[in-house]
Order: sequence, then structure tokens, then C-alpha cells
Amino acid sequence: MDTLETVLTWSIPVSTLTVVAVGVYELRRQKRRDKSGTPVTATYINEFTAMFYGTKRMELDHRDSMSMMRDEEAQGGPPGGNDLDHGIQVRLPPESGS
Repeated sequence: MDTLETVLTWSIPVSTLTVVAVGVYELRRQKRRDKSGTPVTATYINEFTAMFYGTKRMELDHRDSMSMMRDEEAQGGPPGGNDLDHGIQVRLPPESGS
């Protein structure tokens, strides 16, 4: 067995074990420091999957475009909005029936 065959034979198992090891390290680090954000291993797996599945690439592009969108009041904000002229930030409707 020559060097090229050896490298090609061990490339997939070594890369898989490396991804698992980095993932375990990131999980431990994230639990200790309460760090937010996307882990490197999740990004690697997403991009690797997108290489073979076109729908995954469309999902990642859609997720990126939705993260840049602005949240509007109609998308789950409280009714009435903010009244900064009168110093009132949130208006809650009165409770009925009590």
C-alpha cells in the first residue's frame, strides 16, 4: 500500500473523529462560559451537507436572509406600540371580567 492509498483510506475516519472531538470540546466550553453563537462544528456539518444536497444550500441561504429581516410589530409585538411622547413605553389592555 503506497502513501496516497493510506492517506485516502484514513482521511474520512480521521476527519469524522476530528469533528466529533471538536464538537465535544465546543459543548464543554459553551456550558462553562454560556457562550452564544453557532459552533464551528455545526457550520462545518451544514456546509458539508450543502455540498451534496441542493435543498440544504437553499435552507442555509433562506436562514441567512431571514436573519437580516427586521421584526415588525405585527409579527408578535404587543398591540398599541410605544408612546414615547407621553413617557409610556407599553400600553396593556385592561383586564376584563375581574
